[in-house]
Amino acid sequence: MPRQKFFDTAIKPEKAVLVGIITPAETEQQEREYLEELEFLVDTAGGEVIGTFTQKMQRPDRATFVGTGKLEEINAFVKSEEIDIVVFDDELSPSQLRNIENELQVKILDRSNLILDIFARRAQTAQAKTQVELAQLQYLLPRLTRLWTHLERQKGGIGMRGPGESQIETDRRLILNKIALLKDKLKSIDRQNETQRKNRGQLVRVALVGYTNVGKSTIMNMLSKSEVFAENKLFATLDTTVRKVVIENLPFLLSDTVGFIRKLPHHLVECFKSTLDEVREADILVHVVDISHPGFEDQINTVNETLKDLGAVDKPTITVFNKIDAYNPPAENEHEASEPLTLADFKKSWMAKHNSPAIFISALQKNNIEEFRTLLYDKIKAIHTQRYPYDKLLY
Repeated sequence: MPRQKFFDTAIKPEKAVLVGIITPAETEQQEREYLEELEFLVDTAGGEVIGTFTQKMQRPDRATFVGTGKLEEINAFVKSEEIDIVVFDDELSPSQLRNIENELQVKILDRSNLILDIFARRAQTAQAKTQVELAQLQYLLPRLTRLWTHLERQKGGIGMRGPGESQIETDRRLILNKIALLKDKLKSIDRQNETQRKNRGQLVRVALVGYTNVGKSTIMNMLSKSEVFAENKLFATLDTTVRKVVIENLPFLLSDTVGFIRKLPHHLVECFKSTLDEVREADILVHVVDISHPGFEDQINTVNETLKDLGAVDKPTITVFNKIDAYNPPAENEHEASEPLTLADFKKSWMAKHNSPAIFISALQKNNIEEFRTLLYDKIKAIHTQRYPYDKLLY
């Protein structure tokens, strides 16, 4: 007699709904791109997007982010489709979060919380885990009240302090103490990393930077012939990886850093600034761009703004337009397919003129890699010659 199967061991992905608003400062196309990115974030976290809701508004509603009519529409969809989670494309205030949860009665996440969840899943080293935990606690601190709504009825009036209120104060004190401990731990890790950087000597340093999921880790693997984790997911790399690379007898240090993203939570940027010390201390930045992404120009701007915040925007930079094999140029006629661009076409394009020096490659297909190596070698050699004018043995 066959053995009865009592339960299914496969974990089903949580069903999610996305919610975004279109303000006068944004176009419908931009909001569509933001929600596509949010869907990719949900997919990276292991969820499945079932539906999307958008609303045109001057500004988010202070109480419920979207209007009451739209919230009722979302609520009906959540009930009919048995949705597990609703994800909002912007950061929600504690009161918005509480009001929406009371209305929808399902798990509510905003963009910041979702990114923090992905970071928590991806963190591998002690430094990354500490940084993520610190960011999570800083996010949680102003939202403590909604975790204790089950004690609200026990609160008294004036002069009657209820157990719910005292419990919140206790939790706040515990979290503040934990935040202080994590900050001290990060300072200790930073000192260790600084010592490691000093011990690497005076080799020229090159840092790969760019939007998340543009192919930085693939380029790292190609240049260093190492096995850095690379995957078609957002934030596949959290920990900065440093490898010694040699091109034509000229050694240098190559680092792969965490990818940037639009609307990255501010406290997350602050926590990860120590990880990005490799960017600040680099001699050359290699800005990797996914040219096949329809919003790659916005991604370039996002990366440049983040580099500006880090004080690294003025460093010598090579712009690497990756994934040329997947690039689809806009068609002149909507009824006709556009012709794929040749390498010569790319070099004559506005992208090359406005991002000089620029190189066009496909790291996956190994297209135009030798020209990239030569350009990188020339830039490194110029810095090395200036730093060590009497070192003629390498070239």
